[in-house]
Amino acid sequence: MKVIYTDQHQGHDPQQFIVRGKLKRSNEQPERGFRLLAAAQAAGHDVLAPVDYGPGPRAAIHTPQYLRFLETVWARWQELDDASDEVMPNVHPFPGQPYTYPDSVVGQAGYHMGDNACAIGRHTWHAATWSAHTATHAAQLVADGEQVVYALCRPPGHHAYADRANGFTYLNNAAIAAEHLRARHARVAILDVDVHHGNGTQGIFWRRKDVLTISMHGDPHFCTPFFTGHAHEAGEGDGLGYNINLPLPRGTDTANFLIALRRACDAIRAFAPGALVVALGLDAHERDPYKAFAVTTEGFAQITAEIARLGLPTVLVQEGGYLSDDLGPNLASALRGFDATV
Repeated sequence: MKVIYTDQHQGHDPQQFIVRGKLKRSNEQPERGFRLLAAAQAAGHDVLAPVDYGPGPRAAIHTPQYLRFLETVWARWQELDDASDEVMPNVHPFPGQPYTYPDSVVGQAGYHMGDNACAIGRHTWHAATWSAHTATHAAQLVADGEQVVYALCRPPGHHAYADRANGFTYLNNAAIAAEHLRARHARVAILDVDVHHGNGTQGIFWRRKDVLTISMHGDPHFCTPFFTGHAHEAGEGDGLGYNINLPLPRGTDTANFLIALRRACDAIRAFAPGALVVALGLDAHERDPYKAFAVTTEGFAQITAEIARLGLPTVLVQEGGYLSDDLGPNLASALRGFDATV
């Protein structure tokens, strides 16, 4: 399997993450990328560097206003008196109320940053753009005839909306890959197996019927992002029925995850897409620090083997998986399941 990777991500090393009221270092560290790369190389996969696809792929998904914000906010933040080294929001617009887009960079941070898990540092924009290039390159190879390609994206992307960063993510790599594949295929499906709901992806395609979005994740009654991911969220307008959420209870093990996955695969078959994007989270693992699900390392091979049996040209886009000693073995297992089936 071809693996797309670049070390352009390593300058993005966010130091601030507020969880349960405590300021901690972010879990989304450069070491994640290094461990995933080492696991892919040890398993014998071919590693290729992405090329620069320019602004087009990200602009097809994200608003101009948001892209300008991401590109310029760090430098503008540094012009503030007594500013922090990283951009962190402290005020947000209130949902359901009329509001005006702010001139203040502090206000813009609150508008475009959904939580305190997406700090923006000096190198965040650079890393995020190259993460998007990585996903685009994988999608292009699949469009050109490869059956499956793994995009080792860092930072991840599935929580990012068209105009908002969220949950360690800035540009939505899975959405960018799917939109790139749309140039070749009338219909594309996105299957998100990360333990957290792919809320940004859902939001981006909420009113579209050409991209089917399916997310399997921890029930939002106990699992972040809390406000989205419920089973009744099915899309609107033309997109009604083209968004499927499969929330699962705390402690879901491999066997029960596979039962839900087969439902997802049946929906994908019925949609009959020309290609598939898998938002590949590894945080469903039984020893992942988030401690939501109980999928085993071997279970990831079973999960990806089930997906591979769809027989679709597939882009695997790296999403979550907290930093731990299990991260590399879990990726190796996931890639093995696809290799053994394709």
